Amino acid sequence: MTTTTDTSATGEAPAAESRTARIVTDGLEPKNWIIALTLLVGWRVDGLVGIGWGLFGATFAAVIPVLFIKFGIRRGTWADRHLGVKQQRLVVMVFIICSVVTGTLLMRILGAPSAMVALIAAMVATLVVLMVITAAWKVSVHAAVSSGSVAILALTYSPWMLALYPVVAIVGWSRIALRDHTPAQVVAGTALGALVAGATFALLR
Repeated sequence: MTTTTDTSATGEAPAAESRTARIVTDGLEPKNWIIALTLLVGWRVDGLVGIGWGLFGATFAAVIPVLFIKFGIRRGTWADRHLGVKQQRLVVMVFIICSVVTGTLLMRILGAPSAMVALIAAMVATLVVLMVITAAWKVSVHAAVSSGSVAILALTYSPWMLALYPVVAIVGWSRIALRDHTPAQVVAGTALGALVAGATFALLR
């Protein structure tokens, strides 16, 4: 018995699916989740001042890492912005962890609200766990970040925010459709993101 894919003779369906998956993967990449999360949590914690802290945290958690990745791509150090090669991903993860730790310490020193410090610390904890696993297995960072973001939003605003998990599922689908990850790697990333980020944020805020 064999399974077949429902496609036309021209192969247009797989191409369309691939384009859709790429749009989802790029549009809902970790950087965008992190920026949105820091701003939303900041607003909830301290209004406009909180948004300012969110922008500060996002600088170290998203902006600086993205600039580092883009610089590496221009130099030919990284293959692509999603870092499909494990060794490259590990190097970038170390850099990102250092950047986010720096941001966390500065926020603590400068007197940021505890919830904002906890948010950035949760990112550090998640990255450390993902890096350890990535050394042996390519767990999905896209899934982990999106899932962790929804968990933190649920803790910050309302459990009703968990209704956003279908979006996390769509992100996971895109990673599988593009063959960047297996279903197991996506499921593992989703679970780890929610558990590590959610637990760290809940304990420290």
